[in-house]
Amino acid sequence: MGADDAYRIIEPPRIAIIGSGPCGLAAAKCCLDEGLRVLIYEKTDMIGGLWCYRDSDEEDIPSVMKSTVINTSKEMSAFSDFPPPADFPNFMHNSLMLQYFKLYAEKFGLMPHVRFRKEVTKIRRSSCYERSGRWCVDFTDLMTGQTLSETFDGVLVATGHHTFPIVPEIPGLINFDGSVTHTHSLKKVQQYEDHTVLVIGIGNSAVDAAVEISTVAKKVYLSTRRGAWLFQRVGPDGKPFDASYTKRSLDYLNRIMPFSASCWYMERELNKHFDHQIYGLKPQHRVFSQHPTINDALPNKILSGTVILREDVERFTENGVIFKSDDAATEIDSVVLATGYEIKFPFLEEGILPVTNNTVHLYKHMFPPHLPHPTLAVIALVQVVGAVFPVAEAQARWYASIMKGQSRLPSKEVMLLDIKKKSDEINKRYVPSSRHTVQVDYIPYLDELAKQIGAKPKLHKLFFTDPKLFWALLTGPSLPYQYRLRGPHTWNGARKAILTYNDRVLAALNTRKSAE
Repeated sequence: MGADDAYRIIEPPRIAIIGSGPCGLAAAKCCLDEGLRVLIYEKTDMIGGLWCYRDSDEEDIPSVMKSTVINTSKEMSAFSDFPPPADFPNFMHNSLMLQYFKLYAEKFGLMPHVRFRKEVTKIRRSSCYERSGRWCVDFTDLMTGQTLSETFDGVLVATGHHTFPIVPEIPGLINFDGSVTHTHSLKKVQQYEDHTVLVIGIGNSAVDAAVEISTVAKKVYLSTRRGAWLFQRVGPDGKPFDASYTKRSLDYLNRIMPFSASCWYMERELNKHFDHQIYGLKPQHRVFSQHPTINDALPNKILSGTVILREDVERFTENGVIFKSDDAATEIDSVVLATGYEIKFPFLEEGILPVTNNTVHLYKHMFPPHLPHPTLAVIALVQVVGAVFPVAEAQARWYASIMKGQSRLPSKEVMLLDIKKKSDEINKRYVPSSRHTVQVDYIPYLDELAKQIGAKPKLHKLFFTDPKLFWALLTGPSLPYQYRLRGPHTWNGARKAILTYNDRVLAALNTRKSAE
C-alpha cells in the first residue's frame, strides 16, 4: 500500500473549491454534508462573487451594477434547505442577495473554510493522478506575493462564466472618439449624464443597462440584431412571473404539446403586457428559441421615448454610428457593449477542459468525459431558464455524492452520447449564439440531477400518501425545497416551506395595512 492510498483511507477526501460566490458556497455546504474536507480559494476579500458590488473594476473582478435587482424571485432562487427571510422582497436588490448568501454561510459554518486573497493560477494533475485522481492547485497569496501549491483529492470549479467579456469587431469601432464600455465594467450610470448613448445587445445586461442609463442620459439607443420576447417580473395577480409559469403541470403539458403550440401560448401571454410587433421588439424566432430577457421597465421607456430601439450596427464613425437601415450617421457620445462573455478556464491544465466556439463538452454540464477519474467538475456553467443557484446546489450534491463513493458516473461512451444528445437539442431549439451553448431548463435539469442522488420527488406516491403536498408540487411553483423531501440530507422543514410559499410572498408585499 502506497502513502497516497493510506492517506485516502485515513482521511476523508479533501476538496478544493474555486470561488466563493453563491455557487461555491453551496458547493462547500454540500461537500461538508458528506463529511468531505473543504477549502475555498477566493481571489478577493469578500464572498458573494458577482453579487458583491464593487465600485471599481480593480483586478478585473466583475460585479453587478449598483442598481441591479435579480431577475428570478426569491423563492425560486433559494437554496433547497434555506428559504430567504419572509420580509425580503420577492425580487431582491443585489445588497439583499449578498446578505442572503452571508446568512447562508453563517448558518452552515462555511466562512472558516474560505481562504481570501488567494488567486488560483494553475490546476494540474498530480504526479499520482492516474492512480489516485488527485490534483495540484497552484495559487498566489495576494497578501504576501508568495506562490504556493496544495494537493487535493478533488476540485470543483465554481467561477461562473461572466469573467471574460466578448468585444466584437465592428467596423469603425476602434476609431470612435467616445467612450466604449462593456457591461462587465458598468457599475454606475452617472458618467452618462446628458450623453447620447448606444447600447448594443438585447439580453438582460443590455436591457438593464439601457433602462438605467436612460434615467440620466439625454437619449439612449438600444441596438438589437434579432429582437427579443420580453418577460417581466410582475406576473398574474401581481405575483412573481417565474413562479406563476414554472410549474410541473405546465412542464408536463409542454412536453406533450408541439413546440410551436407551447411558443404560441407564451407569446400570447407576453403580448398581453404589450404588443411586441408594434414596439419593434418582435423577433423572427419563437419565444423558447432564445434565453429569456426580463425587464418590466423597457416598454415604458420605449413608450416615453427615453429608449429608442434600433436595428443592428453597420459601422461606426468618429463621433457616431450608422445603423443598417440608415445612410447617415447618428451622433452619439458613448457606447455600451452588452455582447456576452467568452467561456474559458485559463487556470486549468491544457487539455482538461477544451472550449471551441464557447462550447464545452461536459457530461450533464459538469464532468469532462475523457478523464479517467470523476474528481474534477465544473458547476454553474449553465444558463438556466430560471434561477441558477438551486441548479448549482444540485450539481454540488451530486459531485459530493460521487466523491463520497455513493454515486458513480457511467462509461465514457454513455457520457459522450448524452453530451451529443444535449448539444443536438440546443442546436435544434435555439437561434445560433455564443450565449446559447450552455442552456438548460429549470425543472427538467433539476430533476435530472436529483435523480442521480435519489432526491427527485415521487409524485405518484405522494398522490396517495400526501395529496395536499402532491397538489402543491403539481400545480404550484416548482420550488427548490422539493429536492429535500427524500434522498440524502433531507430537511424536515421542506414540506412546510412548500405549503407556506404564498405566506412568504405576501409577507414581503403586505407592508401597509389596506382597507378590506
